[in-house]
Amino acid sequence: MKNINIAIDGPAGAGKSTIAKMVSKKLGYIYVDTGALYRTIALYITENNISDEDIENALPKAKVSLKFIDGAQRVFLGDRDVSDIIRTPEISMAASRTSAIPAVRAYLFETQQNIAKSNSVIMDGRDIGTVVLPDADVKIFLTASAEERANRRYKELAEKPDCPSYQEILDDIIKRDYQDMHRETAPLKQAEDAVLVDTTTLNLEESANEIVRIITEKIGE
Repeated sequence: MKNINIAIDGPAGAGKSTIAKMVSKKLGYIYVDTGALYRTIALYITENNISDEDIENALPKAKVSLKFIDGAQRVFLGDRDVSDIIRTPEISMAASRTSAIPAVRAYLFETQQNIAKSNSVIMDGRDIGTVVLPDADVKIFLTASAEERANRRYKELAEKPDCPSYQEILDDIIKRDYQDMHRETAPLKQAEDAVLVDTTTLNLEESANEIVRIITEKIGE
């Protein structure tokens, strides 16, 4: 049976990871969060104070891997499970910068493609449909307004004592959008054959159902 590859791209805070996980469960595919790979490299570089000039030589020592434990993806740096620590705002911003470095993208490119060759996957990121899986069976470009993405993130962080303000979160999202769309290597953009899904007015369940509908319709063609 042929493996099915689904690519979901979109800007920061669009809900790609959460929605892709929901869709993968509904369809029985493996979910691959490529952003976690880049965040892990950013963590490695940050913790070891590696300069931009030394990144390429240091990458082979990073030993980043994905493991699927009880059906859930966990990301490891060596033998250490870093799935939670890579979600801090500091690492998020560092990952946006690190992911623009050609050597980093080249290092992780093969890992992502090998996973897709061996499994039916839903893979999300910034350049999956344009660069990593250009021949994906279905491509989705998932987005929402910057204001709605900031609002969702603010609600998510509101219970934490060090929660940034809504305006700070919005400014951060706008900055990340600019960085991702204007980087020289694999900038964020919608693939020509991708289906645009705007979730500004949709909740998570509605968004996931819409993507399942699109995938089912496309695969059935």
